[in-house]
Amino acid sequence: MGELDNINAKYKDLNYEERIKELYNDFDMKDVLLTSSFGITSILLIHIFNRIKKEQPIHFIDTHYLFEETIQYKKDLIEKFGLTVVDIYPEDWKHDFTTKEETWKRDVDFCCSINKVEPLDKAKENHKLWVSGLMSWQSRFRSRLKVFEEKNGIIKFHPLIDLTQKESDKYIKEHDLPFHPLKAEGYSSVGCTHCTQKGEGRQGRWTDSRKTECGIHL
Repeated sequence: MGELDNINAKYKDLNYEERIKELYNDFDMKDVLLTSSFGITSILLIHIFNRIKKEQPIHFIDTHYLFEETIQYKKDLIEKFGLTVVDIYPEDWKHDFTTKEETWKRDVDFCCSINKVEPLDKAKENHKLWVSGLMSWQSRFRSRLKVFEEKNGIIKFHPLIDLTQKESDKYIKEHDLPFHPLKAEGYSSVGCTHCTQKGEGRQGRWTDSRKTECGIHL
């Protein structure tokens, strides 16, 4: 078995809290990249890490195209839980190009690459492991993921991957956690304003294309 197979076998039968606690026995905090979109389901991973490793910074990709509600939600959670958030942005001149050309209308993958994938790739250069809150029930692509995956030179860690939607909702309810304000308006997944509509699951994302992922997880 390879190293990734061994670590998957070690973590497979642990619950999500045990996985996160064990992570810091196997990796230094400085090598861990924790990201959050501060989207509809983000509060779950944020709260769990805040309880277990409060000092772990959270990296947030600000595409400059996000809903005002998302930015305010982030501010509210920082104040409520004392989060340390590191904002990362696309390069100004590239972002300006996507705005001028409205690239999301003719090449949505290119737009995501400039405004989300490239900024995250730069952040990943300084880390060995990337933590994401993906859950298998969210999409067909995510249903195939393991706890640990190797992707483009970095180890991806999905501590919540086998958590069911019912278990996720139960955790949020039991801890009385604040939902993203757009959830009450019918949004189940929230990204950039020009590529997000109301809908179940990820149906409201990139509705005019077959796209289901922005590209950072592919």
